Amino acid sequence: MTIAIVGAGLGGLALARVLHVNGIDSVVFERESSRDARGQGGMLDLDSRTGQRALREAGLIEEFYAIARGQGQDMRLLKPDGTLLLQEDTPDDAPMLRPEVDRGDLRDMLLDSIPERTVRWGYAFKSAEGGVLHFADGRSERCELLVGADGAESKVRPLLTDARPRHIGQNVVELGIPDIDRTYPELAAMVGRGNYWVPGDRQALSAQRNGDGRVRVYLSFYKTGEDWFEKSEIPFDDPARAKARLIELYAGWDPRITALIAACDDTVVPRSLTTLPVGVTWPSTPGVTLLGDAAHLMPPVGHGANMALLDGALLGLALAAQPDDFPAAVKEYEREMFERTGKIGRLSAEMQEMLESPDAAEKLLEFFQPA
Repeated sequence: MTIAIVGAGLGGLALARVLHVNGIDSVVFERESSRDARGQGGMLDLDSRTGQRALREAGLIEEFYAIARGQGQDMRLLKPDGTLLLQEDTPDDAPMLRPEVDRGDLRDMLLDSIPERTVRWGYAFKSAEGGVLHFADGRSERCELLVGADGAESKVRPLLTDARPRHIGQNVVELGIPDIDRTYPELAAMVGRGNYWVPGDRQALSAQRNGDGRVRVYLSFYKTGEDWFEKSEIPFDDPARAKARLIELYAGWDPRITALIAACDDTVVPRSLTTLPVGVTWPSTPGVTLLGDAAHLMPPVGHGANMALLDGALLGLALAAQPDDFPAAVKEYEREMFERTGKIGRLSAEMQEMLESPDAAEKLLEFFQPA
């Protein structure tokens, strides 16, 4: 084994795929027991300039278009009192600039594009030293290059930098309405085919249509501390009471909007959001590098998955171009990655600041429809 990738997320699999099509073997170590061990989350919008570029380099763009939802580009922006500020409905023949795709479908597409033996399930990475990887169950493997694609709480990151994720002052509750067209047709019509945004003062509600008919509902609470869930009096062990408490926290909002909360099923999941400082870098170190959230964890404003996919594709191309000099290839990859993701990280931080402002709805309208 020459190249070891820790983490079978989108970025790690994109790297494995690009290496595979260029005749280079790799092994992906994933702590989950199988590809179906857990759900993969909601929808992603893949930008034609970044995430889709990665899939073109991987030779998978047509497969992507077969599972993408162009209508997922629809957007509705409202104020908490129910005022509709913006409605964008995507024509059937519109270009696929940022189509939505189910994260699970995208991951399955990538997994199916590489040899089955590439991914080793049930390998929880613990540490590495001198080219030897150690796993939680005592197993060990050797490699020439270790790539940390293991997300926000990366175990590979400490080999390169002391940077750690920090709470960004945002806490989110995720809920969902299954089969909304059948169970709540009026709410289905209100949400539409894509994204439904309602920013308020230090809180927001957003809803997102999934390909399986489920609408995921996200309640965001801004400028809140890491202990906010403990203080919020939301009884997460009692879904019915938890939803009632969440509706209380949205007092004064149009009841048509809060009806989305009442319609959700019993899946009520709290999430505390963290990011890495913008512009994290490290001295290029032979034998190890990072990609995706392990390298540049950003606020969830639409760039994370796109950057991870592009990281994986570009690292794969760099290694394929210099197969006899991995350190030089990694150094070139990191130079480009630091510059690109530094810019995107600053843009993401600006968008996050906009979402936290009391007049977020008006600012977003101006952002989407500049004068």
